[in-house]
Amino acid sequence: MRLAIDSGKLLYALGVLFAAAALLYFVRDVVFNLSITVKAALLLLGFIMLFVAGVALERDVLDVVAFALSGVTYVVFVGYVVVRYSPGETGTFLLLATSAGLFVGLGYALRAGIPTPSRRTAAAALGGLLIVSAVLVGADALSGGVTYDVQTNESVTVSVPETRQGGGGYPPVSRQIGTVTASNPSPFLRALNPPSVSSCLVGPAENPREDVWVDVDRDWDEDTLAGSTTKSYAITGEFRLDTNRTGQVTFAIERGSDCSVVRSEPTIAIQIDEDDSLD
Repeated sequence: MRLAIDSGKLLYALGVLFAAAALLYFVRDVVFNLSITVKAALLLLGFIMLFVAGVALERDVLDVVAFALSGVTYVVFVGYVVVRYSPGETGTFLLLATSAGLFVGLGYALRAGIPTPSRRTAAAALGGLLIVSAVLVGADALSGGVTYDVQTNESVTVSVPETRQGGGGYPPVSRQIGTVTASNPSPFLRALNPPSVSSCLVGPAENPREDVWVDVDRDWDEDTLAGSTTKSYAITGEFRLDTNRTGQVTFAIERGSDCSVVRSEPTIAIQIDEDDSLD
């Protein structure tokens, strides 16, 4: 049995698949540094533009390709909104139900025979949508991205809890040693990605097994920051001290220090993942 394959339609299908891959890469927030709000708006505008192009095209199966691209763009838009805006179960249901009604209505309208717009009208509509997209991108770029300000304490004093003293082992003791302040000056929702921090314990130590682990204290699923919002997050140090300690110990805190340099006192050297958005 010989299969008859339409090479043109095969290439169209591959084009739709690559477009879907490009859209998924676009929404991963790794290119263009656009806000979440503007990315969602661009996806919605892209859906409208491709649908208008599908209605206007009358050559070969390009209209079907345009409708397929339009549908893929809308699916990515819905998925992006659900993931980034977290509308909840009710909101997600309403969004999906509305989308179902939208596509059923559009399908019925196409079957009933939507008047085909002239090339001039379609070009004007697409031009207007492109202008709106450009204005959104420009406003996004001018409003600025999220900036981070890191402040650390000069020192921190810790001690082994009385209930664990002399009991053996290295119980964890947590203390706040600084703060990270995230500021979003733009009116758009943006991705939240505080700088990562790491540390080492240097200087004279009575027990080489004592160490410290630091991290920015925020919810694991908190990855967005609303427009015109400022939030602060604690930098927490978790110390593991020998239970044979009976008194307090004070650690000096330094930023951007070399862990190989000898100190005259116990010191926490904190390294911060510097980037363009760090004040």
